[in-house]
Amino acid sequence: MSENKEKTAGELLREKLVYKPKNGFTKLSDTELAVVNAYCEGYKAYLDASKTEREAVTAAIALAEKKGFVPYTAGMALKAGDKVYLNNRGKALLLATIGTRPITDGVTIAAAHIDSPRLDLKPVPLYEDSEFAYFDTRYYGGIKKYQWTAIPLALHGVIVRKDGTAVTVTVGEDENDPVFCITDLLPHLGGEQMKRSAGDVIRGEDLNLLIGSRPLKDDEGSEAVKLNILNILYEKYGVVEEDFLSAELEIVPTYKAKDVGFDRSLIGAYGHDDRVCAYPAVTAILDAGTPAYTAVTILADKEETGSEGNTGMQSAFLRYFIDDIAAAFGEKGHHVLSKSICLSADVNAALDPIYPEVMVRSNAAKLNYGVCITKYTGGRGKGSTSDASAEYMAQVRGILDQNGVLWQTGELGKVEAGGGGTVAMFIANLDVDTVDLGVPVLSMHAPMELVSKIDVYMAHKAFLATMKRD
Repeated sequence: MSENKEKTAGELLREKLVYKPKNGFTKLSDTELAVVNAYCEGYKAYLDASKTEREAVTAAIALAEKKGFVPYTAGMALKAGDKVYLNNRGKALLLATIGTRPITDGVTIAAAHIDSPRLDLKPVPLYEDSEFAYFDTRYYGGIKKYQWTAIPLALHGVIVRKDGTAVTVTVGEDENDPVFCITDLLPHLGGEQMKRSAGDVIRGEDLNLLIGSRPLKDDEGSEAVKLNILNILYEKYGVVEEDFLSAELEIVPTYKAKDVGFDRSLIGAYGHDDRVCAYPAVTAILDAGTPAYTAVTILADKEETGSEGNTGMQSAFLRYFIDDIAAAFGEKGHHVLSKSICLSADVNAALDPIYPEVMVRSNAAKLNYGVCITKYTGGRGKGSTSDASAEYMAQVRGILDQNGVLWQTGELGKVEAGGGGTVAMFIANLDVDTVDLGVPVLSMHAPMELVSKIDVYMAHKAFLATMKRD
């Protein structure tokens, strides 16, 4: 049979009329796949350096400064081509490149979050029980608690003494570091435990981090193991127990980002949600040159707990920043925002064939099919979502298609299966056209999540194309 056989009328009509996303491995050339793989090596390095929101900000600033970005101060003069950043308390970041068009034409925003589900230490965390020393924790964001037991864990964060001096803590990442662990009950004695519901197999107050078992030598007092731990911390960091009251210490998995599968098509790591969108949002603005529309990348904190607080997207830091940028050109910030567009850079759930019952296949994102546009998030009756307009959806589709971006659409599960939210509604509330666009994820919110390398690169390509629009 000839390979040049002409397509039938039905085949031509199907190509013209039917929406059918395609697997990226059938669409991309070997050359393009090599670019994908090279890009993802940079992403994996960023992940390994960014297990907390503070580390994600520090790593992003380092990348930006290499590309000529400088700290922004209110009132500084700005012109086309200027590249500035604003570090919000070390836990959120704004990057901006001033465009050639008038600022009143609006700006292009890519907004990601850099916090991930984890365990936080309580204000008074250190205690001893049965000659074991523990850190008492409170989980942050939506987790399956049982996933955090019997795995190696690391301690990251900062301790600020009452004189204002700070010490950075990272234990468990270096090959020679100790690690920490939350113990679980052996199956031989776990009969009653296993009768509990999955959400209650491990209770929140049982997520206690084992940090030591050696008592201080020659001490006759009580809690000698705790005292030994305090002595170790004092000798290494110069802190005392009271200093935990002014600390932000997070428990995260120790392992690094790794390729997954014999074909190395996937990346397994902690914190894909949402650093898998944060990194492409940063690299896009770094690669955008001097765009027509001023480009802004936001890395926000607190999304996993509702975006509250002065580093979350419900705060005014974005609005104040746009006000200042507009004022540099003698304009009003709200006039700029009303003409702006935003890609809310957040992940969506990928179809998992092991658990297909929570998805509708025709409206589920798949790994390797490109970046996912999510018109609305929320749950059930579209609660807690902004629901992008048809006009803006069409604009985004056009930008992606014109720039060869592999994309798909998806929603977060069946109508009444659950749901979730993003920062989209908080930016839309500022009178900005907003839609969610991000990378599909398997095992979302687990200590190890999975994403496709193709989808990661297509997120970068999507943000870049939108920032470089005419």
